[in-house]
Amino acid sequence: MAKAIMVQGTGSDVGKSILVCALCRIFRQEGLKVAPFKAQNMSNNSYVTAKGREMGRAQVAQAEAAGILPEAEMNPILLKPSGNNGSQIITMGRPLRHMTAHEYYENKETMLDIAKKAYESLSNEYDVIVIEGAGSPAEINIKDNDIVNMKIAEIADAPVILVTDIERGGSFAWIVGTLELLDSDERDRVKGVIINKFRGDIGILESGITMLEERIKKPVLGVLPYFTDIDVDDEDSVSFDKKNRGSETSKSQIDIVIIRLPRISNFTDFDILRREKNLSVRFVKDAQSIGNPDLIILPGTKNTIGDLEFIKKQGIADAIIHLSKRGTMVIGICGGYQMLGSVICDPKEAESETGETGETGGLGLIDVSTLFKLQKSTYQVKARLHDRGSDIFKSLNRDNEITGYEIHMGETQLLNGTSPFLTIIERSDKDVCMDDGAVSSDGNVIGSYLHGIFDNNEFRLELINHLRKKKGLSPMLPEELSTVDKEREYDKLADWFREHINMDLIFEQIGHRQKLKNKS
Repeated sequence: MAKAIMVQGTGSDVGKSILVCALCRIFRQEGLKVAPFKAQNMSNNSYVTAKGREMGRAQVAQAEAAGILPEAEMNPILLKPSGNNGSQIITMGRPLRHMTAHEYYENKETMLDIAKKAYESLSNEYDVIVIEGAGSPAEINIKDNDIVNMKIAEIADAPVILVTDIERGGSFAWIVGTLELLDSDERDRVKGVIINKFRGDIGILESGITMLEERIKKPVLGVLPYFTDIDVDDEDSVSFDKKNRGSETSKSQIDIVIIRLPRISNFTDFDILRREKNLSVRFVKDAQSIGNPDLIILPGTKNTIGDLEFIKKQGIADAIIHLSKRGTMVIGICGGYQMLGSVICDPKEAESETGETGETGGLGLIDVSTLFKLQKSTYQVKARLHDRGSDIFKSLNRDNEITGYEIHMGETQLLNGTSPFLTIIERSDKDVCMDDGAVSSDGNVIGSYLHGIFDNNEFRLELINHLRKKKGLSPMLPEELSTVDKEREYDKLADWFREHINMDLIFEQIGHRQKLKNKS
């Protein structure tokens, strides 16, 4: 059975996911076979594995850091909030059903059993499991229903590292309060504390750290400085304020607006666009903030009909239609693609239990209709541009493969001779030949079910250069395109962690002696 170590937090978004990434990379560097694990994740940012299973993106990044392929066992329970106090429950990568919080807690034992079996499966294959908690382990109103923090630490017999975010203020009180609210046996599991996201002179903290260690009788393993020069995926619950880049559009040559839907999902689809030079990428949630962009993107959503009604009521839909008719390019991904069509039907409440059933009119920018069914499509795919696809990408080699993944409940039918956008040639390693997406008659509005489409370098370059050409700008060269060497970034993350944390104490918890790294 694998050794285990667990990272818990004093609250949400304190850096647990990033720290698990760092530990996964460090243990890999030490020659250990390591895997991440999070029993229950709540996020609408998900990914599809090679086996067609759905899981949280944070565990995907952690698996990459560990040098292994992501598997559903690493995140056996995924809660995808759909609004109205309900979530779609994904277990072992497959949709179970929608539940309210009350219903979910009533099924706690079943969920815990799923998590235990997944953990045991991983534990039989790996030397070390790095476990991530969720939120805080000291939420006394829901502590009895916990299946992701101290209950998992007990099952795995895992020592716990408690991390806090000093940037928010009150971190010492947060640490003391969290430990005070734990049971004595739970406190004993906490072997040390990490202070994360520090800015400034470390000397100012030293007296406080001494007082804290005397108070809690546990060591502070280190203080991690805030970083901006390591490019790894953020927490699943990251604030959209951190996502807006280049808000001063006058300094950027191309302005891209992404509609911030109430139940937006897979907004990591657009991280690669945020990295590009001379692009302003803005998440907006009201019509007044849209302005006059070069491109509007309607992203995925966990509640297509509910979010469609929202953008209609807020005037966002009218703004998109108006700008599209004036020549602004519009792209819809997944739920956003469905919204661009003529009509959406969900007679069986397949997407959510929100009462929003029947037939709903879309934006009418593409002549397609969508019908929600109970079957969920989750595939990794390979595709090519369709022969009748948008002329915008006419100079892109039609033999170039475009990779991505599908996560959707609906099926979309093209009407009145509407042209498809892509031809899917492979789904989860099986050869197929089927259409995806659609293109408006003028070629300026595009919809697709493919998440991750912008990560394809040639496709992204062609899109950017189309937008630049419309503004009379010179084309971007391939060598100017943003690329991320993930292996290098994970190594930088590991170096950052090793530099500031007492690794000997961490290795002691898993019974491993640290290797001396060759710095030459």
